[in-house]
Amino acid sequence: MGNIGIQSGAGNIAVTDGSIGCGCQEFKVMVIDDSKTIRRTAETLLQKEGYQVISATDGFEALSMIADNKPDLIFLDVMMPRLDGYQTCALLKHHQVFRHTPVVMLSSKDGLFDRARGRVVGADNYITKPFTRDELLTVIDKYCDRKA
Repeated sequence: MGNIGIQSGAGNIAVTDGSIGCGCQEFKVMVIDDSKTIRRTAETLLQKEGYQVISATDGFEALSMIADNKPDLIFLDVMMPRLDGYQTCALLKHHQVFRHTPVVMLSSKDGLFDRARGRVVGADNYITKPFTRDELLTVIDKYCDRKA
């Protein structure tokens, strides 16, 4: 696999109005998962709470979108084609602009090894699929409070 990097873009995204569940305004959440069902479920749950949601099908597609949209938090599937979640997380955490962006790994595996591997590449949290609305919102609240 060749070298993959991230370039910060000057792209902007539409601004939401009103307050958001955790008290943060304009809080952008990115969902990266190759499962259309997971992406749509997360999008629907989060948009109902007032969050701005950006989605991508894999890590490779997500890199340019992250640079353009600068999400405040990223939900990242572990197992994806082209560029998996661990590789994507490592690239983000080694990039000066995005190293402080919280990354939450999503996986159907709940083993100690999988969680440890996520921590090694810089993941801030880990949620096991299938996830609940409350699990997503609890994690967002944790990082939303830091931004406020």
